[in-house]
Parts: sequence; C-alpha cells; structure tokens
Amino acid sequence: MIASKAQVLLSRYLLHGINFMQQCANEIIIHSNSRHPERENMKKIILVLFVLIISLTSFFAQASQHPDQLSYSTCQYCGMDRTKFGHSRMLVEYEDGGEVGTCSIHCMALEFANAIDRMPKRLLVADYLTGKLVIAEKAIWILGGDKNGVMTSRAKWAFAQQSDADNFIAAHGGTIANFDQAMKASYEDMYQDTQRIRKMRKMKKRK
Repeated sequence: MIASKAQVLLSRYLLHGINFMQQCANEIIIHSNSRHPERENMKKIILVLFVLIISLTSFFAQASQHPDQLSYSTCQYCGMDRTKFGHSRMLVEYEDGGEVGTCSIHCMALEFANAIDRMPKRLLVADYLTGKLVIAEKAIWILGGDKNGVMTSRAKWAFAQQSDADNFIAAHGGTIANFDQAMKASYEDMYQDTQRIRKMRKMKKRK
C-alpha cells in the first residue's frame, strides 16, 4: 500500500528526533567525567524532546486514521485492529442508524448472516491502495492473487479504480469480480477459513 502523507511526515520527524537525541547522548557521555554547565540543560532538552516525540507520534497516528477507524478501532467479530488492516476493512450503515465496522469482507459476511433482520442503508469498503471508504457495490473486486488475505486463504480486495485493479492483477494475479461474487466467495470459503483460523489460534495458545 502507499503510505499516507502523515505517515511519511511522522517517519521523517521521528528520524530527525532520534538522531538529535543520539547526538545529545553522545555529548553527555563525552563530558560525563567533567562538570559541564551545559550538561544539566542538555538532559532537560532530551527529556522535553522525548515527550514531544511521544505526543506527536500519537497525534500523527490519529491524523493518519480515517474517521471510521477512530469510531470502530477493532473488528466487531475477530477483534483485529482496523487500522492495521485498514486496506481491507468494511463498514455497514443500517437504516436504524446503527453501524458495524469489520476488518474484512469475511467478518462482514458474518455480520450480514447474524443481522439478517437489519436493513443495510450503505455498505462501504476500503480501497486497497488509499484506505478510503468507497461504496462496496461500486468497487472493483479482486479474488485471489499472491497477497495473503485477511481472515481468508483466498484474498478479496476492493479497488476504487479499474486501472489500479488491473495493475494489481498484473503484479500479483487474481481475477476481477463484482461485490456479489466477492460476498458469495466469502460464504463459500467460510467453513474452511474458520477451521484454519481456529487451528492458528489454538497453536498460539500453546506457545
């Protein structure tokens, strides 16, 4: 995925800040055996800079998130981070005013099955490249390819632009599909994917 401008700015800021702190630390080590009037001031500068970096890290982390990721930080079903998996996340808005955020179409398929009496007003999915939410029914979907799927062995990605989907297939494989085909594939894969996930989580608990 393409990094956001906020993430790039954050990375540059942190790199400069870390380099400056390292220089200050080296100066303190050099003058550790002598009484330098600037030594205490340098310690204070490092402390202030450290606090500033932590604060700005938090600020830019939130700035790089989309509004739905702040409202629904984790998946309703699997608990996975919707920022980490922002490229596959989905959001459904119901006619009753409620909303549910998931990490992927796999978990959205679970939501649709469980909330069969609730009428969806709008269904959104993240564009794979930008992370921006688009109408799921209007997105260009790709099934399969060599990229690992989210909660599924057969990946299912959505793109806002046809050209981006074509470029992805050229680089990673997969086949073009519409939303109905992608959702149908999610239900077809559900049992196998659920069994695989259970085995993986069972192995993690043993460690």
